[in-house]
Amino acid sequence: MSGRHRVLPPVAGERGETLVEMLLAVAIMGIAAVALMAGLTTSVLMSDIHRKQATAGTTVRDYAEALQKYVADGNYVDGCASPAPYTLGTFVDPAGFQHSVVAGSIRYWDGTAWQPACGTDKGLQKLTIKVASADGRASEQLVVVLRKPCGLGDVLCS
Repeated sequence: MSGRHRVLPPVAGERGETLVEMLLAVAIMGIAAVALMAGLTTSVLMSDIHRKQATAGTTVRDYAEALQKYVADGNYVDGCASPAPYTLGTFVDPAGFQHSVVAGSIRYWDGTAWQPACGTDKGLQKLTIKVASADGRASEQLVVVLRKPCGLGDVLCS
């Protein structure tokens, strides 16, 4: 057998891949990768929104408690004398959030129902507090009822 090479027939399964099969495999893997990345991106975005909603909810409750303590310490603002909403200079919003008293939300109790205009302030006010993130992805509102603290000689408290 000098100089002669023997050619063996191809064994089943060793044919290799065709160009069409390779293109199809790459296309399927590309679609799967894009779907996976879109899912991860959505997950990160939803996580960010949920964190901001949780922070806004905590902040609006903290502000409501601070406002109630402020009023309980004798800083009740008679709605008939001053239409300006309550402001707390000591309250610090978390970074990227801002609180406010919703404009036009202050209502006064007249003894039978909440009224938008003050006839006689009987010591109860209802207002809505809103906290929102700077990017607008999350906001929370809370309705707070403020009661004028009773002092000695207050006719309305007896």
